[in-house]
Amino acid sequence: MRNRFIGTMMAVAATVWSLGTMPALAQYKAARTPDGQPDLQGIWEVKNSPDKDIEKAKGLIVEPKNGKIPYLPAALALKKQNEKNSIAADPLNKCFMPGVPRINLLNHPFQIFQTPDQISIAYEYIHNFRNIYMKRDKHLDGIDFWQGDSLGHWDGDTLVVDVGDLNDQTWFDKAGDYHSDQLHVEERYTRTGADTLQYEATITDPKTFSQPWKISVQLHRDTKPNARIMEYECQYLADEAAKKKGQ
Repeated sequence: MRNRFIGTMMAVAATVWSLGTMPALAQYKAARTPDGQPDLQGIWEVKNSPDKDIEKAKGLIVEPKNGKIPYLPAALALKKQNEKNSIAADPLNKCFMPGVPRINLLNHPFQIFQTPDQISIAYEYIHNFRNIYMKRDKHLDGIDFWQGDSLGHWDGDTLVVDVGDLNDQTWFDKAGDYHSDQLHVEERYTRTGADTLQYEATITDPKTFSQPWKISVQLHRDTKPNARIMEYECQYLADEAAKKKGQ
């Protein structure tokens, strides 16, 4: 009787272990576009925007392991100065384009459109858009952009985007975290569920940081029947702040 009981419990435990581990081992298989690639289309948004201070957003910075942006000493001093003057100096308060990766971390959704030759992203925030070119493998020479020049390719089920030709006029957040004109960003977009998309960005700038650093955040799809990108117009906050200061 005792042996039969022990045998039954072992069988139940084995079944529970098997059922418990199967989902972890199974990787989500995204729906496919007509050309056979993972379908990333939809309206996406980060639930809790880390734009106030990306370094203080729990779990956002995954490399280095201490969660700190690896500033060079002189660059850190300028970052602190930016933070003190953030209301007047933040490019978003002047209605400038946010740059990459900040544009994907705002409290505003964006919509992905996908073709074999080009993936386009339309942002709610001040009508921004980006084109990711899938058939070009070299960045443009002698020019820079607020949102950079984006070249894409597939790494299995992950869309990898090489973003170059970025100017030095954007910040990463409201806390004054910034970069130089040597900024290079590698983005990775991976569908992890029917309504989730993992976004990663590795940031390299040898003029500002002692090593590359990486952020990772989950984006959520808007599943409402009438989901759409809305109109959003920017108010020049820096100008308003200056007026109030002068009163």
